[in-house]
Amino acid sequence: MAEMNMLQAINQALDLAMAQDENVVCFGEDVGHFGGVFRATSQLQEKYGQDRCFNTPLTEQGIIGFANGMAALGLKPVAEIQFADYIYPAFDQIVNETAKYRYRSGNEFNVGGLVIRTPYGGGIAGGHYHSQSPEAYFAHTPGLKIVIPRNPDQAKGLLLGAIACPDPVLFMEPKRLYRASVCEVDEAYYEYPLGQAEVLQAGSDVTVLAWGAQLEVVAKAVALAEQEGISCELIDLRSILPWDQSAVIESVLKTGRLVISHEAPLTGGFAGEIAATIQQHCFLYLESPIARVCGLDTPYPLALEKEYMADHLKVFVAIVDACNF
Repeated sequence: MAEMNMLQAINQALDLAMAQDENVVCFGEDVGHFGGVFRATSQLQEKYGQDRCFNTPLTEQGIIGFANGMAALGLKPVAEIQFADYIYPAFDQIVNETAKYRYRSGNEFNVGGLVIRTPYGGGIAGGHYHSQSPEAYFAHTPGLKIVIPRNPDQAKGLLLGAIACPDPVLFMEPKRLYRASVCEVDEAYYEYPLGQAEVLQAGSDVTVLAWGAQLEVVAKAVALAEQEGISCELIDLRSILPWDQSAVIESVLKTGRLVISHEAPLTGGFAGEIAATIQQHCFLYLESPIARVCGLDTPYPLALEKEYMADHLKVFVAIVDACNF
């Protein structure tokens, strides 16, 4: 075990994957000798050469189109989109090609070895072009998997699981935690399963659900709630698509309450999908309305970033309100 931040864990995961399988290649804007804008691919070009870790032109649609072609030929491309905010030019390639490639051929060919890495989210004073959380856009797309880790250990295991996965994966990394989140990480190769939530803390009064960087926020809210005598069950969803319905349903059937929090705006956010599913399966067991604590329905504001974000105090109020309903 070694102390690592999230960037170091991601870099080690890529290093191990490339060492284990020569078909794994990394590319994107500035990922080569420069090591990427956040240095997540640092030293990989020096170690594996320019054929397996290289820069691309500044064209997100081209990056993913190129990745689709490589994956269709049996390679395992790990394509980086420098910021999730820049992923929209590649939207057509991802939702109409990456996600549908297997289905258009009746599984005669696929792009299952493809992983798309991209940093998402706010909290770094990046303004509206470097702070978005667009996971819900892609969750509407059958054929993709979407994974969002909460800390370095999870980032390494989930990324290795994504690279080994037989389906295309959108791997979204919380950039606010790149250097802020540090924990012990096993230096050996290991994979965490995709599509499985993790119960971080058992509780009996209310289920609190989040993913990615928002786990740190809701954990603070849960600690405040416990000081008020409220027992919270804390769950990290980990995978957005597919999401672990059974784990969340089981928890809500026990607690009777659910608070969901994410960075993305409220309207159309993935919390709405979760809430609809849970009320369908748990309606007669609910003791209060399902609460959503999310970003505001505005473009991400640089000057008012702290007011915009779903912080621990907003989550705490939602927990208390749910228990006092």
